[in-house]
Amino acid sequence: MSDPRAPIVQVTGVERRYPEGDSIVHALRGVDLTIHPGEFTALMGPSGSGKTTLLNLIGGLDRADAGTIIVDGHTLTGMDEAALAALRLRRIGFVFQAYNLIPVLSAAENAEFVLLLQGVPPAERRRRVDETLAAVGLTGLGGRRPAQLSGGQQQRVAVARAMAAAPALVLADEPTANLDSRTGADLVDTLRSLNDTHGMTFVFATHDPKVMERARRIVRMEDGRIVSDERR
Repeated sequence: MSDPRAPIVQVTGVERRYPEGDSIVHALRGVDLTIHPGEFTALMGPSGSGKTTLLNLIGGLDRADAGTIIVDGHTLTGMDEAALAALRLRRIGFVFQAYNLIPVLSAAENAEFVLLLQGVPPAERRRRVDETLAAVGLTGLGGRRPAQLSGGQQQRVAVARAMAAAPALVLADEPTANLDSRTGADLVDTLRSLNDTHGMTFVFATHDPKVMERARRIVRMEDGRIVSDERR
């Protein structure tokens, strides 16, 4: 079990480079970042600043070219794909811009999906799904499929799916990008409430002012570097 006093994320000297034609794009340049349990952090910056790349590296969806990343006490450097997949399944929740819901499953079944992969018993799955759907304001809508839900409701299902698995860390990539202003603000308020009541650690990649206004910590990125780090 990881030390609750230790950082949930420790990024040290991380570099990420991509080939582009005859040149090399430096997506991340020597990034250092520490996230402690219970933080509600926004990675802010324009397109191409490196925020999504950093989020993907923390989530084990991509690999760094240099540096070290430790998540929940696990050093990602050198882990094979099976070990990374197991870490993502058990300890990291994801909320994507595109929702990534399964169209033929109901909201409850989508929220339950990761629990099925984890082998959680049926009664416990139902309890967690009911609790998480209620926590994101979807009580009574568990039987609806994604096509029967609004964009904001679909994103809340995605949040419920991430929450139900009780991860140590939730990573959200532009979670409000496809939502109107009011719906986006409501979603971020819901996430902030989950952070308050459950102590869940959230890290967002975003350029949305609504997220920035509600974040407790803002890490600004430009050209693959962290240029400021402000706690509120």
